[in-house]
Amino acid sequence: MGIAVATLKARLDGLCTQYDTAPALERDPLSVPLTYAEPLDQELAAFVAAHLAYGRVDPMIRAVRAALTPLGEQPASWLRDHSAPAIQKHLGQALQAWAWRFHTQLDLTAWLLAWKRLDAESGMGLETHLLPGPGLSTDAALSRLVQRLRRELPASYGTRFSLPDPLEGAACKRWRMFLRWMARTDWPDLGIWTGYPVASLVIPLDTHVARVSRFIGLTARATPDGRMAMEITDALRRLDPADPLRYDFALSHLGILGDCPGVRQRSTCGECALYSVCRAGSKSAARIRS
Repeated sequence: MGIAVATLKARLDGLCTQYDTAPALERDPLSVPLTYAEPLDQELAAFVAAHLAYGRVDPMIRAVRAALTPLGEQPASWLRDHSAPAIQKHLGQALQAWAWRFHTQLDLTAWLLAWKRLDAESGMGLETHLLPGPGLSTDAALSRLVQRLRRELPASYGTRFSLPDPLEGAACKRWRMFLRWMARTDWPDLGIWTGYPVASLVIPLDTHVARVSRFIGLTARATPDGRMAMEITDALRRLDPADPLRYDFALSHLGILGDCPGVRQRSTCGECALYSVCRAGSKSAARIRS
């Protein structure tokens, strides 16, 4: 027998009560953009933070903060006010020893200069570059920008790591996270963009979300790819058609904070809001039913 939609929604609402908290947000890369006051500064910080959001959480957040520090308290204005050569020289000196796993200082500088070019074209940041339109889906708009940046940015491992294409089957976790931050107006997101359709957002799929989603019947797929991300998102739309990603923060932080052991047992899982609908360790996967 499957899990009733109403039951699963109630359990996920309970999970949000557990994890949609300020302490959990402190261990999330979104905490960095939230330190800026101006929307455009938040967007730029989010563009950097989302695409460096991989690996261990605490050193990753430190790397994001260090990457943005040389741009001052108003990083978007600083980039707008300086030429590309001046930016390259300044960051080359200020971040000479900076690196985060696959990303080097040169990758970061190229990423910031890409934002500067795109902002100069629109005059208002990145939203217009990612908006869907007639005959252009949200994924097609993302693919178009990704393909453009592949042509324009240096072909280093770090930049290519930041440029997966949804139309090539990639889950695009870091882009999906950036889009969620920018479009959703509810906690904890920035809600800066007013034109991007929140209902069309796709879940930022990582190993934590993939694992928990299998346990509770949001997906039956084994490979964490674009198809799994769509399957999970479609399942969440049955719970909240207007805002399917309202559950993303809680689902991811259940794993990020190390609270899901992956084996269902009362001694370790009894306090989890998902305990009654979880099938961790079961040979038969959970299924959602109407």
